[in-house]
Amino acid sequence: MRFAVPREVLLKPLQQVIGVVEKRQTMPVLANILIQVKASEVMLTTTDLEVEMQGRMAAVGADEGEITVPGRKLFDIIRALPDGTNIDMKLTKDKVTVSAGRSRYTLATLPATEFPPVDIGEIQYRSSVAGAALKELIDRTGFAMAVQDVRYYLNGLLLELRGSNLRAVATDGHRLALCDSSVDPGTSADRQVIVPRKGILELAKLIGGGEDQVELEFSRNHLRARVGNAVMTTKLIDGRFPDYDAVIPIGADKTALMSKDELKSALQRAAILSNEKYRGVRIELNPGVVRIVATNAEQDEAVEEIAAETVVSNLGIGFNVNYLMDAVNALEGSEVLLCLRDSGSSGLVRGKDNSRVRHVVMPLRL
Repeated sequence: MRFAVPREVLLKPLQQVIGVVEKRQTMPVLANILIQVKASEVMLTTTDLEVEMQGRMAAVGADEGEITVPGRKLFDIIRALPDGTNIDMKLTKDKVTVSAGRSRYTLATLPATEFPPVDIGEIQYRSSVAGAALKELIDRTGFAMAVQDVRYYLNGLLLELRGSNLRAVATDGHRLALCDSSVDPGTSADRQVIVPRKGILELAKLIGGGEDQVELEFSRNHLRARVGNAVMTTKLIDGRFPDYDAVIPIGADKTALMSKDELKSALQRAAILSNEKYRGVRIELNPGVVRIVATNAEQDEAVEEIAAETVVSNLGIGFNVNYLMDAVNALEGSEVLLCLRDSGSSGLVRGKDNSRVRHVVMPLRL
């Protein structure tokens, strides 16, 4: 096996696949990148047994073959080399030599046969979505995914296809984020899948700025996404996502419309004196003004007032300030609409003229 490419050509697919490689591995080969050279094309593959990433590139003077090399070491070497360097990689017996100008690096290898293949089974349906639309779905909702929750079905993002509408929903039990987008349905059947957190984060990086179209393929237990020369395959979470429609507050007719930037700044300042454990702030609505109050065990107090379009009188409710800031940060536009029903019900946060993106934050008893 041998191929030669400019540094920049090799660095791009390495950046696409390296995020899957974990520092601690259950199998030594999972720390490696599988390099396969076929007909002047080089394919790089990494996996952690849950997510698999593949990147491709053309190569000059290529000799066919396959081997695995330490992923992080190879990535760090290529990244550290100067721009414009020509890279020559050659397999000799059980070592790979990386030559770049006057520099030479020799890496240990493991056989390609030890690299675990991913069999996604029969493709049940396909769909195509603009990268920008899919990136928006992830950006507006991904922050609400749970992290290592025992309710494993919360540790991911729900993708729900209803006709030509693709919806993303995430919740950790304390807050919920929902976003809708129009897509080419590709099938007449409605679908629901839960993509694990790591798969979503890698997909977001793969989409980048959203310039490319994303081809999605779904099997019974896997999702495969194709973006340009890169392919991501991830297992799906086998579980039932909660009935999120029941969480979205109905009849939340007590509203306050305010500047997004003013609300963000006020929440950031009030958070400084909030309780370190519960991070609670009290939101008080009165005609023409929203008041944010934070206190802590040391008897410190922060009070922020911002102008708002509201006619509600004497309504107060507690929220986790971090959850509220995450919801506001994930909105677009210059104005935020806070919708409440009463002091004991969830709050709905959305843009003034955008109901496609909705965030729900559970109340906090202070």
